[in-house]
Amino acid sequence: MLTPDPLESAARDALSPESFAYIAGGSGDEVTLRANTAAWQAYALRPHVLRDVVETDLTTTVIGTPLAAPIGIAPTAMHKLVHQDGELATARAAATAGALMTVSMFANHSYADVAEAMAGAPFWAQMYLLRDHGLTRELAVRAKEAGARALVVCVDGAAVPRRSRFVGGAFVPPKGLAFPNVREIGLTKAITGLDRAMTFDDLALFPEWTGLPIVVKGVQRGDDAARCAAAGAAGIVVSNHGGRQFDGCTPTAAVLGEIVDAVAGNAEVYVDGGIRSGSDAVKALALGARTVFAGRPPLWALAAHGEAGATAWLQDFADDIARVLAFCGCRTPGEATRDLVARAWPPPHG
Repeated sequence: MLTPDPLESAARDALSPESFAYIAGGSGDEVTLRANTAAWQAYALRPHVLRDVVETDLTTTVIGTPLAAPIGIAPTAMHKLVHQDGELATARAAATAGALMTVSMFANHSYADVAEAMAGAPFWAQMYLLRDHGLTRELAVRAKEAGARALVVCVDGAAVPRRSRFVGGAFVPPKGLAFPNVREIGLTKAITGLDRAMTFDDLALFPEWTGLPIVVKGVQRGDDAARCAAAGAAGIVVSNHGGRQFDGCTPTAAVLGEIVDAVAGNAEVYVDGGIRSGSDAVKALALGARTVFAGRPPLWALAAHGEAGATAWLQDFADDIARVLAFCGCRTPGEATRDLVARAWPPPHG
C-alpha cells in the first residue's frame, strides 16, 4: 500500500481520466508538484543505535486532541470523484485508523454528515474567508455545531489557480455533485468569492465567531508563520497546496525547519506536500512538525481499493513510521529531533 507508483497507477485505472487528472495534477509545469516529493529525498536520516526501542508509542496530540499516530488527512475536495460514499468513506477510514480527518469546505458531504460517519472521532473543518463574512460565519458555526475541534483557515487563495491538465486551466465537476457546505452560493461563486483582501487581522474573526482554535494552512515563510502565531493561530500547516495553486514555489520540506524556528513554540507546526513514506514522515517530525498530513495517497487508495484500501494505507503508513522511528532509536514521535536529519549527499537527481 505504501509503494506510491503502483498505488497511483491503480487509481488511474479505476478513475475517469478527468477525475484522475484533477487529483494527481498540479498547476503550471507541475515543477512544485514534483519538487514536493523530491525534497524529502534531499534529506537523509542519521539514526542512533543501541537504544531500547522494544516499546514504541506513536500516540500524540494536536491542539490537545489525542491521536493514535501523527497522521492527518489533508483537506481535499470532491471525494465522490473517487468513491460513491465520498468523504464518508474517507472519514470512516480515518476513524478506524486513528488519523485526523480534515473536511474540505468543498466536500461532497456536509461537516455534520462527515462527523456522523466518524462516530465521535476527531476532525477539523477547512474553509476560506469569503468576501461575504456573514456567510463565512454561518459556515464556521455549522462546523462547530458538527463537532469540529478546530478550523483550518486556508490563506493561499490569492488568485484562481490554473490547472495545467485541463483546457482553460479549470476542472469542471461532473453534473450532480453536491457541495452542501457552500449550498447558499454554490461551488463556482464560492471559489470566485474568496476574500482576497484578507490580512493577518482577519484571522481573529474565526475564533470570535466560534471560540474554536484556528490552524492556518498555506504558510511557506518563517516571517509569515510568526505573524500568524502572533495573531492567535494555534497551529500552522506548512503547505503549498500540493503544487496545485501556483507553480515554482519552494517545496515544503525545504522551508519546514525555518518555519518551526520562526514560530518558536508559539504554535504547533504541521506539514503536507509529497510525503509518501514513514521515512518522509520521520524526517518531517525531526525537522519539527508535530503531525504530517497526506492528500493524494489516501484518495488513490480509496479509488483503487475502496474504504478498506484507505484504511489499510493509513494503517500501513503508521506502521512504517513506527518502524523508521525504531531504526532511528526513537520510541515516540517526540524523540525525533533535528539531529536525526542531514542534507543528503550526493544530492538526489530530479
